[in-house]
Amino acid sequence: MEPASPGIIVADDYKGYHPDFFCIPRHYQGALECVLIPGGVIKDRIERLAQDIAEDIGNEPIFALCVLKGGYKFFTDLIDQVKKYNHYATRNTIRISVDFIRLKSYKDDASGGDVQVIGVDDMSVFTGRNVLIVEDVIDTGRTIKELLRLLKAYHVKSAKVARKLYRPDYCGFEVPDKFVVGYL
Repeated sequence: MEPASPGIIVADDYKGYHPDFFCIPRHYQGALECVLIPGGVIKDRIERLAQDIAEDIGNEPIFALCVLKGGYKFFTDLIDQVKKYNHYATRNTIRISVDFIRLKSYKDDASGGDVQVIGVDDMSVFTGRNVLIVEDVIDTGRTIKELLRLLKAYHVKSAKVARKLYRPDYCGFEVPDKFVVGYL
């Protein structure tokens, strides 16, 4: 399925904005060459992702799963916006259950690799549910693919991925292969 709104692509050769235009935390001052995505653009993009998710979900209950550690801020902002959009657009409140997990991937020569889900004692809680996995950054995609495979084995009704950066069902931004700091 094609995403409702494609992610904003930041080209590899994009020069960004000079850091002097923004309030930069003291510990990053002098270390940043540019600001790739201003905070207001991030906020607006999260609102649009929330709209896409809320329209896709409709009035169906959803189990929102935050992948820690990096995803917590994005998760909180996104879920708040989903609730807000859903309330104002439909005057209904969708039921959103929330949980937090950590994913540990390890490679075994015999099995090729596996993913350990830390924080959920019984994966059967996802059976028959719509699951929205929210995380911050993708590297290879192997870990999230394994989690999706694992969820499928527990017969979830649906499983979608919202990720701030790069190729999920709901994508905020695709960024160049550079070291990125800030609201991430």
